[in-house]
Amino acid sequence: MTPARDPRTARALLFAFAAVSVAHLLAIAVHLTPLQYATKPLLMPLLAGWVWAAAKPGTPRLLVPALLFGAGGDILLEIGGTVAFLAGMGSFAAGHVCYVTMFVKLGALADRRRALVVAGCYAVVWAVLIVLLWPDLDAGMRVPVACYSLLLAATAVTASQVNVRAGLGGALFLFSDTLIATDLAGWRHLPAHGFLIMLTYLVGQYLLTLGTLERTTRTD
Repeated sequence: MTPARDPRTARALLFAFAAVSVAHLLAIAVHLTPLQYATKPLLMPLLAGWVWAAAKPGTPRLLVPALLFGAGGDILLEIGGTVAFLAGMGSFAAGHVCYVTMFVKLGALADRRRALVVAGCYAVVWAVLIVLLWPDLDAGMRVPVACYSLLLAATAVTASQVNVRAGLGGALFLFSDTLIATDLAGWRHLPAHGFLIMLTYLVGQYLLTLGTLERTTRTD
């Protein structure tokens, strides 16, 4: 098996990602807003750093950019306001383009029949979600939300064809952003709404990353 680039650093960065994730989630739970703002920009860069340090020959080059675009989205959403929100959505969209491209290169469309079945299921979910959200979204947010959520569903579909972990990660990412969309529509919040958004986002990004690295290891 080909060794990682820097195993010791990889372990340290993964531990740091876990520790900062826990701190961020606890800050949400107890409403420590300054700690939330301080920890959120660190999350995806730490995960991207782990990927860099754990990389082996054949590790997809698009994985680090996908995570860093997520970091850009995290920071822009923290700024607040419509312009920053749309810019953040654009940054996340760029990350999803990286994911979809990467998963296709890893063979996500090799079994076309299976991929079509999964795509059909997600298409139904996407269509129902947009039909329900559409009347309650501001006019200027309807098309961006519809297009972004379709791209997010594409990530979930292609990730599901890589392995179970990546597929679950894509589904959790979709669920997390669906909760954000319900915020935009002014729907009633679930209990621990903000906590659930970040928990499913963090686990989703981690599983997408882990699933990709595992697939690379198997194909070395």
